[in-house]
This record gives sequence, structure tokens and C-alpha cells, in this order.
Amino acid sequence: MTLMHTELTQRFGLRLPVLAGGLMWLADADYVAAAAHAGALGFLTAASFPEDAQLRAEIARAQELCQGKPFGVNVSMLPKLVPGERTEQVFRIAAEMGVEVVETSGRNPEPYLPLLRELGLVVIHKVPAVRYAIKAQQVGVDMVSIVGAECGGHPGMDMIGSFVNAAMAGRDLDIPFMIGGGVGHGAQIVSALAMGAAGVVMGTRLLVAQELNAHPDYKRAIAEASERDTVLTMSSVRNTVRTLANETTEAVTRMETDNPNVTIADLMPLVSGQIGRKAYETGDVSRGLLSAGHALGLTSAVQPMAEIFDQLEQEACQALARIDALRAPLTEVA
Repeated sequence: MTLMHTELTQRFGLRLPVLAGGLMWLADADYVAAAAHAGALGFLTAASFPEDAQLRAEIARAQELCQGKPFGVNVSMLPKLVPGERTEQVFRIAAEMGVEVVETSGRNPEPYLPLLRELGLVVIHKVPAVRYAIKAQQVGVDMVSIVGAECGGHPGMDMIGSFVNAAMAGRDLDIPFMIGGGVGHGAQIVSALAMGAAGVVMGTRLLVAQELNAHPDYKRAIAEASERDTVLTMSSVRNTVRTLANETTEAVTRMETDNPNVTIADLMPLVSGQIGRKAYETGDVSRGLLSAGHALGLTSAVQPMAEIFDQLEQEACQALARIDALRAPLTEVA
């Protein structure tokens, strides 16, 4: 049963207006299926499956596990087109496999929109600030996700908070939009809808899902961390990232502080995604840039995805009840 009727829930038949964001190395078929059965729209990260055959196999596995419930494919584009990039191929594979929706990010998707329209794919473009969402609306995407400064991963360079993004988006956008960054409580869903959003994006809150294919020690570390346990690095190379504070973030911060001319190549031995991937496999969170946002303050236990969404629904219902209690009857209005 759908608790809140928005353009997002109605388009995809969701129980709650929630996107389970693409998580590099973690957003696989098990993740999107758990999200789908809990009533959200999850995204499988194409970059986690670098070979076409791998991606096709994972989409097929997700379709089997989702049993007809919707899921999408996350397509993260590099800031600039580089030789050998698979973006167009990923779009074609998704459409050929019967996927309905893609989540794009990284750069302006305008060059691909004619193809995406031809393939019949719904396009949700993810941006770090409203000014980019306005541009995405102008070029013709179907929906936008706006992730604020509190998000895990890449919050962009503007560092605008989610609360401000939501109010500005409600004022400036005509297409459906979702708000992310620090979202991990049902009351935040209600707040976002009140400001005009069609839903929210969650990532960090779902890192403690039992179905996530990560080491139990990693999930326990996330559950025990607080909103104070993240740090921003890589602003010096205009690739700001919010991650769990650890030995790697300390080393990267020292390099950025000591060398004003530091380059991404200088940082790569520390920040390579393969190092972070090891943490998911071993549970050792001391090394690697492990994306995590302020919603760490809203995670306290490893739970099945269904329980997480039961809790979100209960919190949302409580928030709606509080709002109803604040509304004065018309007869009392002077």
C-alpha cells in the first residue's frame, strides 16, 4: 500500500517516495531487490560491473529477484568524456534488458537525451545543487535528484545544505525532484514533500541493511558511527568527497594541506576505489575513502531492509500526525 501519493510513487508503484541511491561496489541485484520489496526504487551501479556481460548478468539476476517490481541502473559519467567510456553502451544494455529508468550523474546528460528518448528510458539526473537541476530541467530530463552538502560521496563544490536545496527547488523547478543528503528519517521524507519534493534519496541510511553484500564488521562500524564521524577531502582537486573519517582521510588531508599544487594523480595511491572496495570485503574501515554522510546519526543497528522501511513509514506517519495536530480547524480561524 502506498502511504504518500507523489509523482515518484505513482510512476513506479512505490510504497514510499524513496530512491535507494546507487552505491559503488555495493548496489547489486541483492540491494535493489531488497529495496524493491521494501517499497522503494533502487539503482544498480553500472560502474561496479565493468564488462558488458557482467552488467547483463547482474540486471538479469535483479529482474529475477525483484519479481516484476521496478529498479533502475545508475550511470555515473566522468566530468569529461574520455576514450573508452561505456556510457552509451550501458544505456543500450539497460534498455535491451527491459530496465525502465536510469539515474545519471557526473556531467550534463544533454548529448545522450535523444538516444535515451529513442530507447524509452526514464531519466532521473542527480546533481549537487539547484542551479544544476535547473539546467537539467531545461535540457529535458524527466526528474532530478538534488543531493546536499550532508551527503556521503560527492556533494559538489557549492556545499548547499539539503534543507535549502529543497526550498529552492520547490520554488524554481517544474519537473519532479527528489532531495538527498543526510536523509535517513521518515520525518525528513514528510518535510521534503512539504517543500514540494516528489521524494527523497537515501544512501548512508541503507548501508546497514542486512542484504547489503558487505562484511558484517563494515556494517557494524557504520551502525556505531555518528554524524560527527565524516570528513571532507579532495576539494583541492575540485572533487570534494564526504567519507568516513579514517587513516586515509588523515593522510589525504595532510597532502592537500602541505602541497597546494597537489593533483589527482598524486592522491590516487590513497583514494583509488579499489582500496575502498577492500573495506567492504574485509570489514577493515581504517583505509580507503568510504562514502558516508551525516545520516550516520540516524543509523544505529544492522537491520533487514524491510525493517528499515517499516521504521521510516512509522516515523513518517508520526510526522504527518504532528502536522495534523498543528492545523487549526477552519472555525477557529479569525
